[in-house]
Amino acid sequence: MQSLEVRIMKTKWKNASSLDLNGENQQDANGLCDMITVLKGRRPGSTPNSDSGMWAHSMTVQDYQDLIDRGWRRSGKYVYKPVMNQTCCPQYTIRCRPLQFQPSKSHKKVLKKMLKFLAQGEVPKGSCEDEPMDSTMDDAVAGDFALINKLDIQCDLKTLSDDVKESLESEGKNSKKEEPQELLQSQDFVGEKLGSGEPSHSVKVHTVPKPGKGADLSKPPCRKAKEIRKERKRLKLMQQNPAGELEGFQAQGHPSSLFPPKAKSNQPKSLEDLIFESLPENASHKLEFTRFLCSSPLEAETPPNGPDCGYGSFHQQYWLDGKIIAVGVIDILPNCVSSVYLYYDPDYSFLSLGVYSALREIAFTRQLHEKTSQLSYYYMGFYIHSCPKMKYKGQYRPSDLLCPETYVWVPIEQCLPSLENSKYCRFNQDPEAVDEDRSTEPDRLQVFHKRAIMPYGVYKKQQKDPSEEAAVLQYASLVGQKCSERMLLFRN
Repeated sequence: MQSLEVRIMKTKWKNASSLDLNGENQQDANGLCDMITVLKGRRPGSTPNSDSGMWAHSMTVQDYQDLIDRGWRRSGKYVYKPVMNQTCCPQYTIRCRPLQFQPSKSHKKVLKKMLKFLAQGEVPKGSCEDEPMDSTMDDAVAGDFALINKLDIQCDLKTLSDDVKESLESEGKNSKKEEPQELLQSQDFVGEKLGSGEPSHSVKVHTVPKPGKGADLSKPPCRKAKEIRKERKRLKLMQQNPAGELEGFQAQGHPSSLFPPKAKSNQPKSLEDLIFESLPENASHKLEFTRFLCSSPLEAETPPNGPDCGYGSFHQQYWLDGKIIAVGVIDILPNCVSSVYLYYDPDYSFLSLGVYSALREIAFTRQLHEKTSQLSYYYMGFYIHSCPKMKYKGQYRPSDLLCPETYVWVPIEQCLPSLENSKYCRFNQDPEAVDEDRSTEPDRLQVFHKRAIMPYGVYKKQQKDPSEEAAVLQYASLVGQKCSERMLLFRN
């Protein structure tokens, strides 16, 4: 029997040293600080003024939680924040609400595909080509999260276009068929909706008929004659005898789909039901899940009221028949599980490992919530509405986007209309609202200078460079008042 094993690994990073702007080792911090930062560093590959960044040598999970709630992300030990109103592609922090999450049709396809592979060893035909997942995983932004399986979108397009064609053909016995060009236009419309970040299962297509042609959209949609006959027969029997004759009618071999389902069977399967569905004893593969620690600037913490695995950074290793086929990196923080990136063996792209791993991480967040109630969100990195390959994150709903000015969370449905009109948007509709954690007392900011910790009010009296104050105040505005008082800013 073959087996697929998932391991989550983690190790604590212990070396607390500081770096200069070029990343060269300057001096040992002697473990005195939670975080030593460099303000003017820039992420490799980024353009000037596109983001602000700093090197994080040792950071508490609470500090990083507060930072990502202000639009920061980490790539290894480098922590960066896009300059939203200057970059060409604004990157909005996005989080999913796992407690209310329901998998979409395309998500269910991926889970069923994995289930068939584990149970029967079935490899989908034609799924090994044109797999776009993580094609730009070396980029720190695109590496935040695995790309969605393009083939699922293509499948949904085909299904929806078939529905459009069938609807056109059934609009009336005497009506003529629409021209192929009109059908093509409706398919283009579907593609636009699927790329807009909206779940594919919620897309409804209505074509506008030419004068004298097509259905009247003000009337109910046409139904098949067979369905109408079944419905009439069911209603007639219910009027005659709501209990006995219905049972007899069903017992005569008529399909049970004619009858209203029981309340229990009407409930959709949960994410856990789909992921952990029982496999037959003779299954071709076996799925296992174990947990380990990984290297990270985040300090591992195991408080008594926290999750059993503790807080920190984790590697999720996916093993198939003793061979590692994918590794996902996540940060477990006080309020969320944050997905960092995923890399995988392209020979197994037919399993849509990016989507599958995301769904498993959402289920994992729900599991952690049972022990730690405040841990209830799944952060997916950045949502870039102007980039088609990064809009897919909006399909994991319900989800919220972070307002880049007031740092409050706004449901994505309220943000999308604004993003259609402008790349950069303030999502908070209250014009009087401000950043509640803005820097109001910069002199309280903590500085690490010459092996000593001091408030900025003391440090600035020793400085003569006028540009130094501007740099420190910029740092304070980016990290907020709370973090500026807890973290240590290294100044050489």
